[in-house]
Amino acid sequence: MSEEQTAFIPLEQAAERIRWDEKGLAPAIVQDAVSKDVLMLAYMNLESLRLTVESGETWFWSRSRGELWHKGATSGNIQKVRALSYDCDADTLLVTVIPYGPACHNGTYTCFTESVALSEAESSTPADQLEPTTSATAAADFPSTSGSSRFHILSELESIIARRDAERPEGSYTTYLFEKGLDKILKKIGEETSEVIIAAKNGDNEELRGEASDLLFHLMVLLRSSKLPLDDILQELHLRHNK
Repeated sequence: MSEEQTAFIPLEQAAERIRWDEKGLAPAIVQDAVSKDVLMLAYMNLESLRLTVESGETWFWSRSRGELWHKGATSGNIQKVRALSYDCDADTLLVTVIPYGPACHNGTYTCFTESVALSEAESSTPADQLEPTTSATAAADFPSTSGSSRFHILSELESIIARRDAERPEGSYTTYLFEKGLDKILKKIGEETSEVIIAAKNGDNEELRGEASDLLFHLMVLLRSSKLPLDDILQELHLRHNK
C-alpha cells in the first residue's frame, strides 16, 4: 500500500482495528522506503506499535526473549519510520523505513538473502558481479533483462546500491563513494556529465553509451545518499507530462 493510498488513522483507532493474534501480536513487514526492498519480518504488539509511532523508529516484540526491543539499540542500525499501515485483513503491518545500516543480525542489508530457484534451468547472477568496480566501468557490466519492463535494471541497480550503502563491503566502488560522502559523489557526477557532453560532441554513440551509463549510476548513488526514491523522480516526470 502506497502512502498516497493510506488513510491516516489515529493510533488508538488503528490499534482497535488490528487483528492481534492470541498472544497479542501481529507480523510486521519492514520495507526500505527508497529501494522498496523487503528488509525483515518481525512482530509487534500494542506497546511496540505505540513506541514506534511515538519515537519514529522501529520497536518490536521478541517472541524468543519475551521482551520489547528497539531495532538498532545495540548495533546502531536503527530504522527511521516513513510510513506505517496495515493490510485489508488488518492482520499484518507494513512499516516503511529509512534504514541506517544492515537490517539483518548477520550484517546483510536484508534478511531475505537466500533465493529459491523456480525451475531447474533458472540461474542468477551474484549481486557482486553486477556492481561496477571503477568509475570507468560503472554500470557497464549490468546484463540486459527480459522482464516485464525494459527499465527493470534500474530497479535492480537501485537495490544493489541500497545494499552497498547498508553493508559497506570492503573493496566496493559504491562503498568508496558513500564513505567519501556527498562532495565526492557530486564531483563524480560533474565529471561524468562533462564526459557525456564530450562523447556527444564527438558523435561517438558507443562512447556516449558508456558515459551515459556512468552518469546514471552516479546519479542513482546520489539519490540513495539523499534518501530520495527513484519512484519520486518518475512520479515528478509523470506529473510534468500530465501538465
